[in-house]
Amino acid sequence: MTHRAEGTTRRRYVRLAVIAAGAAVLAVEIAGARLFGPYYGAGLYLWSAMIGIALGALSLGYLLGGRLADRGATAGGLAAVIGAAGLWTAVSPWMLRPVLAAAGMLGLRAAVLFSAAVLFFPPLMLLGMITPYAVRLRASRLEEAGRSAGEIYALSTIAGVAAAIATGFVLIPAAGAARLVFLTGAVLLAAAGIGFALSPRGRILAFAAILIVAAAALRLDPNGSPDPGRGLLAVAESPYGEIRVVEKDGLRLMLIDGGVHTEVDAQTLRSRSPYVDVLELAGTFFNEPGRMLVVGLGGGAVVRQYARAGWEIDAVEIDPVVTRLAISHFGLEPETARIHHMDGREFLMRNDAEYDLIIVDAFGSSSIPFHLVTEEAFALFGARLAPRGVIAMNVIASGWDDVLVRSLAATMGRVFSQVRVLPMAEPPDQLGNLILLASSRELEPVEEPPVPEDRFSPEYHRAHAWDNRFEVDPAGVRVLTDDANPVDLWAERINLEVRRSLHEYFGSGGIGW
Repeated sequence: MTHRAEGTTRRRYVRLAVIAAGAAVLAVEIAGARLFGPYYGAGLYLWSAMIGIALGALSLGYLLGGRLADRGATAGGLAAVIGAAGLWTAVSPWMLRPVLAAAGMLGLRAAVLFSAAVLFFPPLMLLGMITPYAVRLRASRLEEAGRSAGEIYALSTIAGVAAAIATGFVLIPAAGAARLVFLTGAVLLAAAGIGFALSPRGRILAFAAILIVAAAALRLDPNGSPDPGRGLLAVAESPYGEIRVVEKDGLRLMLIDGGVHTEVDAQTLRSRSPYVDVLELAGTFFNEPGRMLVVGLGGGAVVRQYARAGWEIDAVEIDPVVTRLAISHFGLEPETARIHHMDGREFLMRNDAEYDLIIVDAFGSSSIPFHLVTEEAFALFGARLAPRGVIAMNVIASGWDDVLVRSLAATMGRVFSQVRVLPMAEPPDQLGNLILLASSRELEPVEEPPVPEDRFSPEYHRAHAWDNRFEVDPAGVRVLTDDANPVDLWAERINLEVRRSLHEYFGSGGIGW
């Protein structure tokens, strides 16, 4: 091969390596956060940890890569760096559970940083080394340095943009986060193999890399396949989270990113969530069933309860995978409700139907869709209510007097004249569900809830919540708007408490995450 041909081959390989590395950085960052989501909750602290670790790793990589390049840049050296990054990335799905177990003693917030650093700081640092190394390798003369640097950074950034879009829109839903992390490592190893193959001595390393990837791929089952014997009935990835159906202690649970969204009796499929029982109180404000909207389908427990009472139901669920699992594992019959797969606020803007009752049950343990809890959102809900309509919203909070509860009630009060809070937690300072009711008419049921005979019955849950109902004094309480809304911070605090209890309940058995 002539010197000119070697130079052309080297330049082409440099471009390939930079494209692979640029795409891998974004793929690892996004898919890595999804790997941790079921365990820590896909909230603010997780994303802050991942972004912080990524930026720190890349910064150190740029520094080390530049120094290494000044000592003598070669195609083989570039291949070695990208190969090391690929190997660490490819094995990280198998490292996940041991790392999570080791981090457990640190507390959730420190554990997020520790886990992200152990799994993803090394490969991201190595990927950061590639850009300055490639610039040095690409520029054969000083006069070309600026142009070469511009080309390298442009290729890396364009590859990152494409990877970010493909990861969220296509690859994670199709392959799952863990498989995508492994495949990203495999692509990097393949890129390293091509670099090694440019020299006769490196071909052995290239062949070894291919064997490692192939052997690992045959044993890849990072999330665990459904195993009814252990209680893991289904595992599915969607653009919105990892969804599991598990059975434990006589209950069937739908977990979204590790948080419980539906809880039913494993045999009868009747709801075992007290908040679902309390939500039934909203129907007692009417003499007869009417038309209702449910925002947030989950396993369909609320829809099934109201359908049995004769209500005509529209349900909005953003994730079709949730609907599919609700039908296959939670007894939801498609004809029970007209199900619309879109964002709840988008549905309200597109649809001008009028409802007697609107139930909002779209909040998870680690996230509150901020656009559904603002003054503008409640005005939109109110515009879709009949004159004597009622809106009921389910939230999780750290006690009856949580700032989230007070702020939601004050915000609802800007649109509705009547707002009541129905608590469930005992004692009042404990984590638990609360139902917020709002309307422009008096909130009094047609009949008072019956006196319960059983402490753990649906009748008790309803009577307890109604007897302890209270109003929030809006004076000095923050009203949430589309422009100013801190619910992400409040949700992360609540998520911290929820995750502690979830980790105690599921332990390390592997069915919950």
